[in-house]
Amino acid sequence: MLNILVVEDHTLVREGLLAALASLASDAKVIGAADATEATVVLEQADIDLMLLDLMLPGTKGQTFLPLVRRRFPTVPVLILSALDDADTVARVMKAGAAGFVSKASSSTELIEASRAVLAGDVYLPAALRAAMNRSDASQVAGKPLAQRYGLTPAQARVLDVLVEGGSNRQIAELLGVTEGTVKIHVSAILRALGAGNRAEAALIASRKRR
Repeated sequence: MLNILVVEDHTLVREGLLAALASLASDAKVIGAADATEATVVLEQADIDLMLLDLMLPGTKGQTFLPLVRRRFPTVPVLILSALDDADTVARVMKAGAAGFVSKASSSTELIEASRAVLAGDVYLPAALRAAMNRSDASQVAGKPLAQRYGLTPAQARVLDVLVEGGSNRQIAELLGVTEGTVKIHVSAILRALGAGNRAEAALIASRKRR
């Protein structure tokens, strides 16, 4: 028997979900819960194969309940269903351990497709959401200072600034008040971080990335 738990506080929406998911299999048993407390009781009493979770629950919100489910019931895959379908929200719940995400604006056909994918052990994200998340990630990386993008320490970032201007190790040491040996260590770390073969290449990479 296929046991599915739907956690949704709006009765009309929950009933619609129960009816739609019943078509997943001839032996599907779909159980409804209005909040995290009811859902926990069901999870403790039944072997649930899939849980659909609304993020905007009363009391314990879905975003708070998800990590609790992952810790207490780690074998139960969770498919998030929400009207909040921006890239940041999706990325946050996926990072928290969701097995998939479906917008409430989606069709019942997509809901069934997502449920089948998660039941098969896959991670489900609609193509449009996946593209939006990729764009969001790229813009966040691009917006970070060069040092953060490459994991440079503040000291290494200062060395790189002078290196880009053509400063020698001695000039960098005098300007920053450190020894040439310290500068050499920082330069070596910078080359590794930027994947550069020499100082000139590192300066070129840094100059291009700052544009």
